[in-house]
Amino acid sequence: MVEGNDYRYGNAYRLGDEITIRIRELKRRDAMDLEGFYEGYTSNKKYFVSKTESNDETVFTLRLGELPRPFVKRIERTPRYDEEVFQQGFSFAAYDGDMPVGIVIAGRRDWNRSLWVWDMDVRKSHQRRGIGTKLLGAVVDRARSEGMRVVVCETQNTNTPAIQFYRSIGFEMDGIDLSYYSNEDVEKGEVAIFMKLKLLDTPKIKERRQN
Repeated sequence: MVEGNDYRYGNAYRLGDEITIRIRELKRRDAMDLEGFYEGYTSNKKYFVSKTESNDETVFTLRLGELPRPFVKRIERTPRYDEEVFQQGFSFAAYDGDMPVGIVIAGRRDWNRSLWVWDMDVRKSHQRRGIGTKLLGAVVDRARSEGMRVVVCETQNTNTPAIQFYRSIGFEMDGIDLSYYSNEDVEKGEVAIFMKLKLLDTPKIKERRQN
């Protein structure tokens, strides 16, 4: 488990007796070094999505169910973002020595004081050690200090590991978009889910219990 509750820029955290993880603000040049960083995810369950609509009522239903075979999502891309995103100061990286082992990239929307997490990932070799919690903690602390009211993470109904992680640290399922990726998202079985942490209602991000 990553020790400490302080997420301020530049802090270091120990993993066991030998590994030290340092959280630093992410610069654009750092992002360019992360080619091939994203590996994707595997899920044995997903939220089955349906909608019924009439003149009097519209009902969206998300039902968690087992899949007949594991859903495997492979993501191969290099993150490309405008310099403005990094200049905002809401993006961070976790380093094991000189090697980036976790990232979170986020940008603000001032018109409604929301902060959107565009990308977040931890290398497979360093997962389940609390690094993702520390990275989001850095984002939340910075968002709170800048007067943001909510942090938003977009994921998919197929990505139950991510949904479980966000819930474990205090986020709630707060939105769904049936055509966020294409006009056939429901038919294709991959629908956008929005997890939110309302900062005015939450004094501190939860520490996730490690297995």
